[in-house]
Amino acid sequence: MSERKESQFPNTLPEGSAEFAENFAKISEKSMELVNNFYEQQSKQVDFDPDPFNIGGAFMELSQKMMSDPAKLIEAQAELWKGYMDIWQNMALAASGQKSEPVVEPAKGDKRFRSDEWTQNQIFDYIKQSYLLTSNWVNDVVASVDGLDEESRKKVDFYTKQMTDAMSPTNFFWSNPDVLKATLESKGENLIKGLENLLEDMQAGQGQLNPRMVPEGAFEVGKNVAVTPGKVVFQNEMMQLIQYTPTTEKVYKKPLLITPPWINKFYILDLRQDNSFIKWCVDKGYTVFVISWVNPDERHIDRTFESYMSEGILAALDAIEETVGEKEVTTIGYCIGGTLMSATLAYLAAIGEKRIAASTFFAAQTDFDDAGDLLLFTDEEQVQMIERKMKAAGFLEGKNMATTFNMLRSNDLIWSFVINNYLLGKDPFPFDLLFWNCDTTNMPPQMHSFYLRNMYQKNLLSKPGGLTLGGQPIDLSKVEVPIFVQASKEDHIAPYTSVFKATKLMSGPAEFMLAGSGHIAGVINHPDAKKYQHWTNSSKKKYETADEWLADATEHPGSWWPHWHKWLSKKSGPKVDARDPEKGKLKPIEDAPGSYVKAKAKAGKQGAKD
Repeated sequence: MSERKESQFPNTLPEGSAEFAENFAKISEKSMELVNNFYEQQSKQVDFDPDPFNIGGAFMELSQKMMSDPAKLIEAQAELWKGYMDIWQNMALAASGQKSEPVVEPAKGDKRFRSDEWTQNQIFDYIKQSYLLTSNWVNDVVASVDGLDEESRKKVDFYTKQMTDAMSPTNFFWSNPDVLKATLESKGENLIKGLENLLEDMQAGQGQLNPRMVPEGAFEVGKNVAVTPGKVVFQNEMMQLIQYTPTTEKVYKKPLLITPPWINKFYILDLRQDNSFIKWCVDKGYTVFVISWVNPDERHIDRTFESYMSEGILAALDAIEETVGEKEVTTIGYCIGGTLMSATLAYLAAIGEKRIAASTFFAAQTDFDDAGDLLLFTDEEQVQMIERKMKAAGFLEGKNMATTFNMLRSNDLIWSFVINNYLLGKDPFPFDLLFWNCDTTNMPPQMHSFYLRNMYQKNLLSKPGGLTLGGQPIDLSKVEVPIFVQASKEDHIAPYTSVFKATKLMSGPAEFMLAGSGHIAGVINHPDAKKYQHWTNSSKKKYETADEWLADATEHPGSWWPHWHKWLSKKSGPKVDARDPEKGKLKPIEDAPGSYVKAKAKAGKQGAKD
C-alpha cells in the first residue's frame, strides 16, 4: 500500500512580485522574437512535405478499421472510463487520509516521473495517473485493431507512441511540478533562459528544432575524447587508417583491424581512457588498427557500398601488410561496419584469399528480415523521399540520420532536453556519449540508396548471389573463418534476434554472445565499470533462433570483454615484439585521432529541404 507524504510544493507566490511581472514581460518579448524567427525561417523553406514520414495512409486505414467495429471501440471506451473512476476513488481515499494503491504506475525504466511531487502531491499524482492510463489505453487500442497489414501496424504503433510521449504532462509548463517550482523560485528567470536557448537552437537549425545535448565547447576530439596515442599511417579519399601505440612489450602476431560504422564516428570506441575499448585492446597486447571514415560531401557523390569495401577494408588490409608485414589479421565490424565486414569476408572467399583469420561482429546485421524499428523508415515512399533529399543536397545530411535515431528513444533523446533546456532553462550536462551522438556524419547518395534498398527492403545480403561486389557474387555461406557475434538484449537498432542469424548464414565456427543493455552501452561496457551482464552458451547444440539459444544460456555479471578476449587471443597467433607505428614501413602522416574524424558534417546545398 502506498502512503502519501506531504508535498513540498509551495502554496503561495514568492516575494518579489514586481520582479516576477518584469520577467514575464521579458518572456512575452522573447516569445514574439521566437515566433517571428520561426516564420522567417519557414518562409525560406521550399518543397514542404506535410507527411515526411509517409504515415497519413496508415492512420487513415487505422481509422477505417476502428470504425468498422464500433462495439469494440465502445467497450474500450467503457474500460477507460472505469479506469478514470478508479483513480478518482483512490484520490478520494487519499484525501481522507486513507492508504490506496495507484491504479497505474510508470513502466520500469521510465524516468519522466522521478520527482517526488508526482507521488506526494495529490494533484500531480492525479495528472500522472490520468496520463499513463490514457496513453496506455490509446496505444493498446491501436495495437488491437484487426485487419491492418504488418507494415501499417508497425507504423501506427510506433507513431502513436511518439504522439503519446509528446503529450506527456512532463513536457508542459503548467503540468510539470519541477518547472513550476523553478519558475516560482527564480521568478521566471528559467523561462527567459529557456526561450533564449530555444531561439538559439531554432536559429542554428534554420527553423528546425534540434535541442542541444551537450554544452558548447565541453568536448574536443583529440583533447578530451579520442585521446589514445597512435599515428595515422595511411589515408585515401575514403578513410584514414590509425595504428595505436603499443603499451606492452609483446603483442599478438596477428594485428586487429576495427571497422566502425560510417553512420557515426569511430571514437565511440575511444571516448575516455576509463571506458575506451581501443585502449583496453591495446593494453591486452593487440596491435590495433582502426578505420576512421571520411565525412562525405558532394565530392563523394559517386561512392558506393563497394567503395567502402575496396577503399576501406581492402585498402586497410594492404596498408597493414605493408607497414607491419602481416598479411593475415583479425577483424571487428561494428553495426553497418559489420555488415560491410561480412560482405568483405564473402568477397575474399569468392576470390580465394585468406586475409582474415577470425572476425568479430558488434551489433551487426546480415539478415534484415527482422531489422527492428528502422524498418519503419525504409518503405518505398520514404526511400524515394530520402533519395530526393540526397539529390538536392549531393549527400544525405547527418542531421537527418540523427533525427531518425533520436526518435527511437524520444523520451531520452528529445523530450528530456526540451524540459531541461527550454522549460527549466538549464544548460545540458557535459556527457561525452551525447557529444559523440551529436557529431554527425553525412552519407554518400549511391551508397545509402544501395544500403536501404538491398539490405532493408530486399534483404539481398542474406541470399546467396543476391549481391555482387568487386565483380563477385556474394555468398555468406562460403565464409568459413571463425566468427564471434555480439548482440545486446535491448537493442532496437539491431535486435539480437536479427543479429543471431549471422551464425546461421556463415559456415565457419560461430560463437554467439548476448550482452545486457542496448546498441551502444551493450558494446561499450568496460570491465572496471562492473555494469550490466552478459549471457554465454557453451553447448554444441545447433540453435535455430536466438531465443532458443538464450533459454539454455548462462548469465554472468559485468562486461563481456574478457570473455571475447579469451576467444580472440587464441586466434591471434604467438606473441612478438611490440610494433611502434613510428617505426613501420609506412611513414606516419599525423597523430591520432587524425583529421578526418574532426571534420564536421557539411550542410547541403541552399534550398535542400529536410
